Amino acid sequence: MTIPDYQSLMRPVLELLDEQDTWLFRDVRSTMADRLELTVAEREKRLPSGRQTAFSNRVGWALTYLVQAGLAERPRRGSAQITTTGRSALQELPDRIDTSTLERYPAFRAFRERSRTTTTGDAPAADPANSREAAEATPHELIEGAVRQSRAALEAEVLARALELSPTGFEDLVMALLESMGYGRLGTVQRTSTTGDAGVDGIISQDPLGLDRIYVQAKRYAVDQPVARPRIHEFAGALLGKQGDRGVFITTSRFTSGAEQEAERINARIELIDGVRLASLLVHYGVGVQVQSTFKLYRLDEDFLDSIG
Repeated sequence: MTIPDYQSLMRPVLELLDEQDTWLFRDVRSTMADRLELTVAEREKRLPSGRQTAFSNRVGWALTYLVQAGLAERPRRGSAQITTTGRSALQELPDRIDTSTLERYPAFRAFRERSRTTTTGDAPAADPANSREAAEATPHELIEGAVRQSRAALEAEVLARALELSPTGFEDLVMALLESMGYGRLGTVQRTSTTGDAGVDGIISQDPLGLDRIYVQAKRYAVDQPVARPRIHEFAGALLGKQGDRGVFITTSRFTSGAEQEAERINARIELIDGVRLASLLVHYGVGVQVQSTFKLYRLDEDFLDSIG
């Protein structure tokens, strides 16, 4: 048989996850290949990049979409399991599970919205999973849409992985990000929580003498545990105690309106970075992620061709 597309694999993969508590990704791929009776050639067929098999890639994307919709979850690295929502989906969607049926889940709609949002002010790129949009889109628009969907999924994954880190591990991640962004290039970037420096998790010295400093607070909170006004007030107090006037408060969660107002009210300048922005920065600066594939899209060089007429 031909290798099924990733949407056709969604329900079979979810059914497989329902058979036991936790599955390793590699076991999901091998078991699905066996049940679909794929030939050796089909199992070994690789993507044009040569870095991954086509079947592994499609199973991976089926799992990614199921996780984004909340039908499955990743309890630990390299594994997956079905959720209560996923078991209900198997009962409510007996025929097929694909991107259109996943639209009923708020988490998936939020994911799709993130994947369609640009940071340049351009119109949203075409969605390659939408057959109507795909039929009307140019190849360039399809590539842009695919890249944005991939990035949105990756941002969600890297944020989920950050939540699994220990408090000190998360602080190390934040300091690595700030260093990758160029802070402390002429000075130092150091984590201070282990030294008992109350109220401050890190210090960025922008110059060799440490005269120009930025203080960092890094809090690994669940999404349903927002950072409220008192936390910002405490951080501002820590800055005051150090005679500092600049700080960065980074969290995996979000900030309440009261927290945002407090950051605006105080004399010190405090930059607030929530989980969504944190994930975007991690991907943009390549911290905790790796480049899997790169593509070049060429266009005709009219000027050159005209010049040699």
